[in-house]
Amino acid sequence: MKRTLIITVIVAAAITLAMFIINRVASGNDKEKTFVEAKRGIFEISVSNAGELLAERSIDIKGPEIFSSQNFGGSRGGSGGHGRMHAMDFEIQDIVTEGTMVKKGDYIARLDRTEYDNTLKDALESLTTLKANLEMKILDTAVTLTDLRDDIKNQKFVVEEAEITLAESKYEPPATIRQAEISLNKAQRGLEQLKKNYDLRKAQALADINQTKLALEDGTDLANALQEFLAQFTITAPSDGIVIYKEDWNGTKRKAGSSVNPFDRTVATLPDLTSMISQTYVSEIEVNKVKTGQKVVITVDALPSKVYTGIVTSVANIGEVLPNSDAKMFETLIKIDGTDMELRPSMTTWNKIVINTIADAVYVPTECINTGADSIPFVYTKRGNKQVVIVGEMNDKNIVIKEGLKSGDVVYAVQPEEPWKFKLTGEELISKL
Repeated sequence: MKRTLIITVIVAAAITLAMFIINRVASGNDKEKTFVEAKRGIFEISVSNAGELLAERSIDIKGPEIFSSQNFGGSRGGSGGHGRMHAMDFEIQDIVTEGTMVKKGDYIARLDRTEYDNTLKDALESLTTLKANLEMKILDTAVTLTDLRDDIKNQKFVVEEAEITLAESKYEPPATIRQAEISLNKAQRGLEQLKKNYDLRKAQALADINQTKLALEDGTDLANALQEFLAQFTITAPSDGIVIYKEDWNGTKRKAGSSVNPFDRTVATLPDLTSMISQTYVSEIEVNKVKTGQKVVITVDALPSKVYTGIVTSVANIGEVLPNSDAKMFETLIKIDGTDMELRPSMTTWNKIVINTIADAVYVPTECINTGADSIPFVYTKRGNKQVVIVGEMNDKNIVIKEGLKSGDVVYAVQPEEPWKFKLTGEELISKL
């Protein structure tokens, strides 16, 4: 029993000691959190926002052009002329993985050509019909003109016979001679009529053949253009680079299964990785601070060990409301210094735009500054003073103290428990506020 009592006392003492130590440590930590020291050094005023990497320059990888004249055959009105092809959306059947490094001429994507295959099939069938029609017209013309030439030859014999009859009738009665003259005249007129008819039929036949030839040329042009056009449905890289999918207006990327509008034929892009920009958006509250030419410190989420520098090259004049934001935001473009081939479009960035730098300033955290009903700024010092201060510029963490504190002064980071016990000092600064 006595032994049990001793053990109980020891345990209770140990618990009490442990609680005392924990309270002392916690109290020390609280004090560390309660007080901060005014620092002196370079003070940087900046605006920081997340952003996204973009290539300053890029080459568009496009689907086939369907609106140029060579894609429609000729324009002579034949059955192979304009109007055989129509603007339709392209569907991407297959495309390489985004981020793939490619060389010029490498495969990029394949578009669905079903609708245009049907157009080519119709064009080839029409071309076959036109060829058959031309051959038939040439054959029919040859037969017709041969018959007409035979008629002319036969009529020449009739004229010759009439001439002989007239010559033999010179000793016949006048009536017989007159009859022979009439027969010769009639035969001669018949011959002239046959010759004129031959020339007319020949001209008509040649015109008809030429028209068919023109239609055949148009049909051939269309078929050739279609075959060349459909060859473009297999898209290759126009140059070396990394493949980045095209982003539509709503932010979705074009990939396998996506439709490509014939008025916007870009399937993907090849960005120039030697020149990158960071696109960020600055709020309407801070945009007036941001100017072109200001220096920027940039970090990239995907490359946490690296820090980049850049310069503001553009600040939008008109704000826009971004998704999940009610405030107006202004697009700001930052040119990144140098070249790093590890940087890729769409990587998330953090951009610290340096608005101003004060070479030598005393500063404390912004939460140290208090104001009363009179709006006079002051701090609570560890010495028990309620010190009036003149403040200057501030950044997202700290504020400059122009007068009232010096480097090393210790102040409260939070309001003390009994603020009324603190003595007001620095009243002479009030007149400078």
